[in-house]
Amino acid sequence: MAGNPRAVRIAALIQRVVASALESQMHDKRLAGVTVTEVRVTNDLQIAKIYWTQLGRSGHEAGERKRAQQALRQASGRLRTLVGARAGLRLTPTLRFIYDEVPAEATEIEDVLTAARHRDEAMAKARVNASYAGDPDPYRHDDEEETDGSDSVPDEPAAEDADEADR
Repeated sequence: MAGNPRAVRIAALIQRVVASALESQMHDKRLAGVTVTEVRVTNDLQIAKIYWTQLGRSGHEAGERKRAQQALRQASGRLRTLVGARAGLRLTPTLRFIYDEVPAEATEIEDVLTAARHRDEAMAKARVNASYAGDPDPYRHDDEEETDGSDSVPDEPAAEDADEADR
């Protein structure tokens, strides 16, 4: 968001206010482990999109995410009041909470890269003792002499060819 410098400053302020409020003032157990990753404010300063993620217990992430989303929706009025009080704006932006998929996708990408790295290491180990199935260099090179004379072309025509050419 490099457009409006004021929007960038307000987004940073909203991120600090909401993150500190979630940590110290919101005593909802559903918000445990919620982290604000980014805030984007529209250029007209009417809407603030707050991206968040949550560290949850493995196997329970989806349920905890839904409960946290519900708690954030319920707390959005109070959080908006806190933002308005600390920002000193004439109009406080509407807060929209959006779950940030980037950390989960980054973890999946890291897992894929790790698996690819292990396969590459296994292939490198297999290549150490590998040998060619046929000749190491199966291609004929022009600088080598032919060992079989049947493919060579004689410099002078044969005697029969010379007689036919005279007629």
